[in-house]
Amino acid sequence: MAEEIRAEMMANVWKVVARVGDAVTDQSTVVILESMNMEIPVLSEGRGVITRLAVAEGDAVQEGDLIAVVE
Repeated sequence: MAEEIRAEMMANVWKVVARVGDAVTDQSTVVILESMNMEIPVLSEGRGVITRLAVAEGDAVQEGDLIAVVE
């Protein structure tokens, strides 16, 4: 079953850590968001492979926006 990783707040994508095809485990950092000069890691919640990245460095995301899909 696919896991959708979504933004929990309005922020800018500071760094994309994972790439499509990367294997992730529980609590792997997928991207790092920046908001109000704070860096916030966005973590996977399970094991799988990144099948889609919906953001790029410099993008602005809103709460609920899709960041990545893990299958």
